[in-house]
Amino acid sequence: MKPISENNKSVQNYTIYDVIISGAGPVGLFLACELALANCSVLILEKAEDPHSPLKQMPFGIRGLSALTIEALYRRGLLNELEIHKRIKNPHQNAKQGAQRQVGHFAGIPFIEGNVDTSQWQYRLPGSAETGLISEMAELETVLIRRAQLLGVEIKRGFAVTGFHQTADGVTVESDGQSFQSKWLVGCDGSRSAVRKAGGFEFAGTEPEFTGYTALVDIADPEKLKPGRNVTPRGMYMQSQPGYMAIQDFDCGAFHGSGKPVTLEHLQEVLRRISDTDVTLSTLHIATTWTDRARQATAYRNGRVLLAGDAAHIHAPLGGQGLNLGLGDAMNLGWKLAATVQNKAPDGLLDTYYTERHPVGVQVLNWSRAQVAIMKPDPDAQALYAIMGDLINTRDGATYIAGRVWGINTHYNIAGSHPLTGRSVPDFEFEDGNRIGGLMHDGRGLLLDFDGNTPLKTVAEEYGNRLTCVSGRAKEQFGLSAVLIRPDGIIAWASDNEPDYAELRKAANLWFVGNKA
Repeated sequence: MKPISENNKSVQNYTIYDVIISGAGPVGLFLACELALANCSVLILEKAEDPHSPLKQMPFGIRGLSALTIEALYRRGLLNELEIHKRIKNPHQNAKQGAQRQVGHFAGIPFIEGNVDTSQWQYRLPGSAETGLISEMAELETVLIRRAQLLGVEIKRGFAVTGFHQTADGVTVESDGQSFQSKWLVGCDGSRSAVRKAGGFEFAGTEPEFTGYTALVDIADPEKLKPGRNVTPRGMYMQSQPGYMAIQDFDCGAFHGSGKPVTLEHLQEVLRRISDTDVTLSTLHIATTWTDRARQATAYRNGRVLLAGDAAHIHAPLGGQGLNLGLGDAMNLGWKLAATVQNKAPDGLLDTYYTERHPVGVQVLNWSRAQVAIMKPDPDAQALYAIMGDLINTRDGATYIAGRVWGINTHYNIAGSHPLTGRSVPDFEFEDGNRIGGLMHDGRGLLLDFDGNTPLKTVAEEYGNRLTCVSGRAKEQFGLSAVLIRPDGIIAWASDNEPDYAELRKAANLWFVGNKA
């Protein structure tokens, strides 16, 4: 870690925050909202002075939200503030509709709506949260900034974290010649995370296979390029909107690593080579590069310092899972860190952030690597690509891919015998019209009593305001009698029969502290 010297401190801030977050992107903002919802004081330090950027706006800033992200936003009352998905249902130009509508892809191989067998997802209910939505980075940040400010989060822009020093009791953070005090520090500051580097976290993984380009251009002869996503013997190019290009050039990330600016001449050369055309680009408006470098922190915590989002893991943006992975980190970490700050956490609660989220990160990185492996311009990869295309065009294949891409198959390894344990709670609709999503706006845990088991309310009362008992029948409850739900919407315990109260208390004690603790 980089220590803070008395000589380089020009200003000392004496406010002691519960948590300082480095980075005001969607992950940092969502985490701040979760902490503030639990009455923690939060300061966000963001190095960029201006939150606005054309790369956050459409078409560059377009992002697909997975089922788990949609559910998280819905459970906090944020989903209805997103507007772009109401105007844009499918970003693919010339896309077919109905059963033939493309609803995602793996390595550029589309899977269609008609092949996805939702009946295989036994415990998923149709409800307010969809399986996938189109959003925009700028819109999502605007919504989260508004909520964070309403909850009392302080955001300082133009403040890059340059170092920190932690003790057994707190963290002193250095930024812009000033020092700030907090009990905890969380790095949500992206792939080049200063917190990760200063904290000495190991960032293990693999080097890139390609340089990716995203650009907005004017094309003199657009008819020479095929619409949509095209994997060629030399790479990949895609047009999702007129003039909006994405290109993959398998140069082992050489151009991206060179630091050279993307010129019109260079982009045209790359596009011509990969598309095998003599297409002419007349104007380059804006361009950026990226790679499939895949790395993950081997630990998400060092003392009082934690990592989330791209600070903890990076990978190719194929399939758009990076944002969803980071927001999942925030939803998992927020309530656990808040309970720890307030001395309301059972032993080991904060450690479950790593044990639950690191394996999910491993899965996403491997998912990304697998896509890159079959997109390489060599005969072996092309053979695998063809076979994967056949599999994805089957009902089981499309359903499996959709379950992974949309996050529906995500499962935490939590102790419990019921198959729902460790999964996202279905959006139960009660006979009075209430739904689970609407009951979780306050960020507390829930104990659902479907069968009028009076002792369940007594159990909930043992955990004070950390657990709310909800009694009533649901329109569809899968034969369940009772369900314990964590603040992040994950099922911690479930019973189909008369509840075993000893087992319920055992499960509850893993996640909540009772009044007598």
